Amino acid sequence: MPKSSLLTFPFSFLTQLSANNNREWFNSNKDQYLKAHQQVIEFADLLLGELNKTDIIETPTGKKSLYRIYRDVRFSKDKTPYSTYFGGGFRRATAERRGGYYFHLEPGNTYVGGGFWGPNSQDMMHIRKHLQQEPERLRDIITNKNFKKQFGVLLGEQLKRAPKGFEIDDPAIDLLRYKQYWVRHEFSTAEVLSPDFHLAIVKQFQHIRPFFDYMSEVLTTDLNGESIL
Repeated sequence: MPKSSLLTFPFSFLTQLSANNNREWFNSNKDQYLKAHQQVIEFADLLLGELNKTDIIETPTGKKSLYRIYRDVRFSKDKTPYSTYFGGGFRRATAERRGGYYFHLEPGNTYVGGGFWGPNSQDMMHIRKHLQQEPERLRDIITNKNFKKQFGVLLGEQLKRAPKGFEIDDPAIDLLRYKQYWVRHEFSTAEVLSPDFHLAIVKQFQHIRPFFDYMSEVLTTDLNGESIL
């Protein structure tokens, strides 16, 4: 008998939740949520096991990688109480390995990504100084044929003007304007519901590695290439 996908039932639950996003329905179907959640934990454990074969991950378990389904609606115009997706992230281990992997499981909107969503001001300045000095290395990565095939373009919010301390005519201004640096790959429903979907996700995570390895080097060395750890 062919293997079934661990995500078949969770996706069925999420479809129902999307149509009934209220506490009454959720509480009446709590057992269904718990079953779906447990299967997503098992799926995340598979991801973690495979990911640790090629990287070193700080996140200890698949369960610890998952985000809560309960939304914080205090400051949101959208008052629906539950997320209609299962999402999670894996943090790379040690100060020498920067960046994080993210997975988003949602009917019709499943994707993975990775990168640097909110660098602090010190790291942001450090990244920009490296890019100003040698922009070609990052450009070579993001214009690589395989990178473009898997992720399209480098994503992230950008400044409309030059960042403070830099000039608008800087040759690296296209990279210096970024406030975030991340990538994303989307999956079809057929891919998501295949029995070995976790392997497809990990393969995409591996495609991110050249980007992560470069950014890790940038964040752990000075402009002369000497370690700052």
